[in-house]
Amino acid sequence: MALVFISLLVVTGVAPAEDWPCFRGPSRQGLSQEKGIPTQWSAESNIKWKTPLPSEGWSSPIVLGDDVFVTAALDGGKSLHLIRLDRKDGRILWDREVTQQQPKYKQRPNSYATSTPVADGQRVYMVACDGKILATDLDGKILWINHEFDYYSQHGLAVSPVLWEDLVIVAFDWSSPGPDKTVGWQTPWDKAVILAVDKKTRKTRWRGSRGSSQIAHVTPQIATVDGHDQLVSSAGAVVQGFDLKTGERLWTVSSPGEGVVPSVVVGDGLVFTCSGFGQETILAVRLGGRGDITQTHVAWRVTEEVPHVPSLLYVSPRLYSITEAGIVNCIQGTTGTVLWRQRLPGKYSASPVYADGKVYFLSESGKTTVIEEGPQYKLVAQNDLGETCCASPAISQGNLFLRTEKALYCIGK
Repeated sequence: MALVFISLLVVTGVAPAEDWPCFRGPSRQGLSQEKGIPTQWSAESNIKWKTPLPSEGWSSPIVLGDDVFVTAALDGGKSLHLIRLDRKDGRILWDREVTQQQPKYKQRPNSYATSTPVADGQRVYMVACDGKILATDLDGKILWINHEFDYYSQHGLAVSPVLWEDLVIVAFDWSSPGPDKTVGWQTPWDKAVILAVDKKTRKTRWRGSRGSSQIAHVTPQIATVDGHDQLVSSAGAVVQGFDLKTGERLWTVSSPGEGVVPSVVVGDGLVFTCSGFGQETILAVRLGGRGDITQTHVAWRVTEEVPHVPSLLYVSPRLYSITEAGIVNCIQGTTGTVLWRQRLPGKYSASPVYADGKVYFLSESGKTTVIEEGPQYKLVAQNDLGETCCASPAISQGNLFLRTEKALYCIGK
């Protein structure tokens, strides 16, 4: 029977439904393999369900089978909650405090529940705003907490955890809590830490070191180089590769600028990333180097209309970026040639996603612009929910999941 089902998928061209288990989905790059994803909706039409959320946060929803999970903060940020909803009808199955956290300084657009959780089918892994890494089972029961790192940042915490084999990996590109708050933020230092924690025992397996770097909130990526996986991680002033088994720093590229948020994407042997405030650049680096490869492996740079917050989107062979002011670059990935540039309405914090030949850009006012993926700008639709949106969309089981300031929407028939 399974073979018949697979054959039907091949013949009809229907892509099987997939989970969206972490920030930016199964590839960590905002890419969905599903077909027939909705392109038109409003606050009154094509909404499968809408569920009010009882607390605040800008973490993205993740989808695991028939479950949707989101985190949220209550009591002025002191209480971190994990909420489980039924994917089919949006019912809240439970809403549980998973830890008390210390709500330290953050900038206004951030929240105390911005980090998106990641699930492996048996557990959910999260990062609290004070640096705790924790695991729960699928019923919200706490299994372990690792608080080896006490996190502080002039921006607050926004990075999401990454799973690789039996490791939970978190990049802590923080800044100094001491009297001089510019240290680690505007002034480089050598205190950034990448923690790799055993997902069963909570014990730290390795600590990666960047050398000199600055504050950032970049969720790392996994790239395969010469048949071996490596962690590709960007921060203020650097883009780097690390050995996933030992934490050894394999290579580094200079990328001046602080406060980097857009997450790393990879494809066609290249790493695509952004630098931060001060020297804004979209950067492409060729994989495969060792040591300082700034002079040898930088493929190209684009210095106009560089995003500070929304992540990049690579749909081979084209790279998409959107600035907070709504200016989209479509760039030829292998050469850095800007194919087209277009301004979209509104301000943007959410990262774009791709499905079935379409790219979705979600604005802070709740308007989603859908375009055809391709070398020319072609508008498909603009859909307005009329609510504030900063969380990135999720795509799963034929539906779009959009988190607003007040609710979680499931869009689709």
